[in-house]
Amino acid sequence: MSRICELTGKKAITGNHVSFSNKKNKRRFNVNLTKKRFYLPDENKWVTLRVSTSALKNINKRGITAVIKEARQKGYLNK
Repeated sequence: MSRICELTGKKAITGNHVSFSNKKNKRRFNVNLTKKRFYLPDENKWVTLRVSTSALKNINKRGITAVIKEARQKGYLNK
């Protein structure tokens, strides 16, 4: 399974690891993902999603129903 947030679409990006001597080597910046269960009161069911921690902050601020509705409109979530 690829490391992509199911609600925001965030995924790993590439960059450089810069040493003390300023030598640059390629590296990946992975997304901080967690597996979390959410209860959807509209649909009366539980769903398990792999979400980034920034998406969790969005859910705490706006509510799970609003965030899932927006993710479905953008095409990130099709459940």
